[in-house]
Amino acid sequence: MTRFEPQLLTAHNPGPMTGPGNNTYLLIGGEGSAGLIDAGVGESAHLEELTWTLDARSARLERVLVTHGHRDHAGGAPAIAAAFPEAVFTKYPWPEEDAQYGVAWRSAGDGDVIVAAEEPLTALHTPGHSPDHMAFWHRPSGTIFTGDLVAQGSSVMIHWSRGGDLAQYLASLERLLTLAPRRLLPAHGPAIDDPRTVLLGYLEHRRQRERQVLDALRAGHDTVQAIAESIYDGLAPALMPAARENVRAHLEKLRTDGRAANEDGRWTL
Repeated sequence: MTRFEPQLLTAHNPGPMTGPGNNTYLLIGGEGSAGLIDAGVGESAHLEELTWTLDARSARLERVLVTHGHRDHAGGAPAIAAAFPEAVFTKYPWPEEDAQYGVAWRSAGDGDVIVAAEEPLTALHTPGHSPDHMAFWHRPSGTIFTGDLVAQGSSVMIHWSRGGDLAQYLASLERLLTLAPRRLLPAHGPAIDDPRTVLLGYLEHRRQRERQVLDALRAGHDTVQAIAESIYDGLAPALMPAARENVRAHLEKLRTDGRAANEDGRWTL
């Protein structure tokens, strides 16, 4: 097994949706070439830690790979670009989202092999959480940088109103399973050293949530709000918007599957 030890740099953005804050991962090669997975949000503490680490290792930041265009992953791109003008910023295209950051994005597609810090990373288009979501697979070590696909001990919001798609998300999880990775490095929470168990658990969680949505419909709850309140009873108010997004994503999948219908915002089996 190839020794592969990315350095975790927190983005310093704790909150209800980000937990302790986003993870970004710094790779430094033997010749001083460096790459960063995800850009954080532009917090000065993140930029200072990145700069200090590169200086301490006599390294130069050459590439930033962004898993997707949500602000907690891409919002720091302008500050990093200003500090490291030679760095190349790469992601899967989402033009209407990407334009807000004002950096010159280089497009990556599914299956592209991108060299960062002298290491080959295979770009995997893994939509569902967002339409542009990518994971980056370091085949030699069996490591996948998973962005917002999974988070140890938590679940992931399927942001339906901004291009999220539950069926695609489930397919993305299944795809990671087929690769049999040894380690997952997520954008939130600790590293995952038992990927198969976590991925299977995520799939079962979604199947369970679908059953709950169906039960809520059978009980007469016919709006996203009512279904979310019945399923997520007692959830902190700050998290309820995410709960509604998840419920809507499940309902849309059920509609595509021919198991639910929507008329003027009222959902039925």
